[in-house]
Amino acid sequence: MAVLNINKNNYDQLKNSDKPVLLDFYADWCGPCRMVSPLVDEIAEENPQYVVGKINVDNEPELAQSFGVLSIPMLVVMKDGKIINRSVGAKPKAQILSMLETH
Repeated sequence: MAVLNINKNNYDQLKNSDKPVLLDFYADWCGPCRMVSPLVDEIAEENPQYVVGKINVDNEPELAQSFGVLSIPMLVVMKDGKIINRSVGAKPKAQILSMLETH
């Protein structure tokens, strides 16, 4: 499944997903975000059991604020509309996957 570009207009559909959701909060100017982005893309392609979305914090400041994003990249895992895991900073693919698999 492809990565979804999330904004305030389509976020509500996403948060009610029956699948675990991985959200990548990023900005185009952020070096560590550019390292995490291809990993998030791979996870989306290889794992149809998850919904994967990216949120550009510069374009969606209200969404970023609602998640308490202070540093990027920030990865958030949601299940049943609730945040069950979050991580700040660049992480290897295996660590990102383990965030999803531990719940």
